[in-house]
Parts: sequence; C-alpha cells; structure tokens
Amino acid sequence: MPAHSDTTKSASQVVPIEAFTDNYIWAVVCDGWAVVVDPGQAQPVRDFLAARGLQLRAILLTHHHGDHVGGVLELLADATVPVYGPAHETLPHCDVPLQEGDRVDIPDLGISLACLDVPGHTAGHIAYAGHLDGKPLLFCGDTLFAAGCGRLFEGTPEQMLASLEKLGTLPEDTQVFCAHEYTLANLRWATAVEPANLTLQQWQVQARQMRTDGRPTLPSSIGKERDTNPFLRTQQADVINAAKIWAGQTLSSPVEVFAALRNWKNNFK
Repeated sequence: MPAHSDTTKSASQVVPIEAFTDNYIWAVVCDGWAVVVDPGQAQPVRDFLAARGLQLRAILLTHHHGDHVGGVLELLADATVPVYGPAHETLPHCDVPLQEGDRVDIPDLGISLACLDVPGHTAGHIAYAGHLDGKPLLFCGDTLFAAGCGRLFEGTPEQMLASLEKLGTLPEDTQVFCAHEYTLANLRWATAVEPANLTLQQWQVQARQMRTDGRPTLPSSIGKERDTNPFLRTQQADVINAAKIWAGQTLSSPVEVFAALRNWKNNFK
C-alpha cells in the first residue's frame, strides 16, 4: 500500500494526463497516491496510474460535460474512492457535493482547497482554489483558460464575468490549471484585441515554442492572465475600445464589454 504518513511526505506534483485531442486531466501525485481532476476518459488515467505505480485516492469534478466526467464510472470500477463535484449539477456518481465555501482537504497529499461557485460555462460549474504543499493553485475546469474563457452554454455574461472577476482576485502567483490546451488559438485572438500589449506578444512567442517542443503551455498564473487575458481586462481602455470597434456600438459597462468580447471570440477565425 502507498504510504501516507505526514512525517514522511514527499513533495506533491501536479502532472497533466492528456485526453481526447486537447483535454488535460490533472493528477496530483504524492507518495504512491493520485487525485485526478475531471477525468473525461478512464484509459489515459489507468495507463498513467499503472506506469507510475500509483493508486487512485479521489476524483474532483468541476462540471457535468462528458469530456470532464466520462471516465468516472470506469475508474470507480477499479477503485472505490470519493468523487467531489458541483452540488448544483446532476452528477450521479458524485458522492461529495460541493458549493461555495465547502472544502477539500487531503493533508497527506498536501491538498487544501476551497470550492468556488463559478457559473457561466455551465450553471453549476465550480472551481477548486487553494494550496498544494502551501503553494497557491487553481483547478478551474472550463471557466478560465490561458488568454480565454469557456463558452456560455448555460450561464449569462453577467454570471461569467462575475466568476472570472472572482478568480482574478486570487493571488497573482496562483498557478492556473485549465482543462484544455487552447492557448495558441486564444493568444491569436487576444493579440487581435490588444496588438500593442508587449507582455501578450512575448507570451505568444513563448507559447509557440512550448508547443513546438511538445510541452504544455499550462499551468498559467493569475498574474499572467491579468496581464494578457482580455476577459480579465474588461476595464482596460485598449480592450474597451477594441470591443467597441468590433461590436460597432457603444459599450456602457464591463458586462457589455465582456459580452462583445465573447461574441468576438466565438466568431474569430
């Protein structure tokens, strides 16, 4: 059995497991155990656990979409573990429903997370924000992406902007573990919104090289997203002006700016 004594704990790691064409199932790994976030497919997780000699300890879910929950039932056939997920969505295999203010604490893996309600992409979407071995991190599912955000399938612009603003208040060194490798496409759009943003230009060059080298562009950080993600910059003059020009009309509030940006991104080629 994997050891889980606090006195002998190794450093925890967050490791990406690739799934489908662009999903990341994030695994928190320590001392022979793994906690996985949004396992849309079971086999990549099974292969990862077997290759590293790990046992599954828990499953965390952010929302109900199939590419985030599709592997849960098969993984539960292999191991009886708790499944944490959003209280306000229908997830039949979720036995620990969470909402704003609830916590996930697994001390022997260094996991100390608070649940945040972040509706918008889906009506009951949650995120997990807190610390791993004392270092700040965020598992945000499809709410926040590097230089982007999730589409509004069930929520409103008001909800999504409020959710993004909530995440934007986290410490700037918070590592952001998004669920998809959308970074290059998002950066192409973000540079169209803010062509004079030098930090954004530098990040685009770095991200291209990372993908050329076969490396994930994630995690991002809250600080980087504040500096480069138009959806977190709806009160910046350059972003407001770009959104007005694209929309062809006056935008009188951050929500209207956000809605215009989201429509722009939806139609960006």
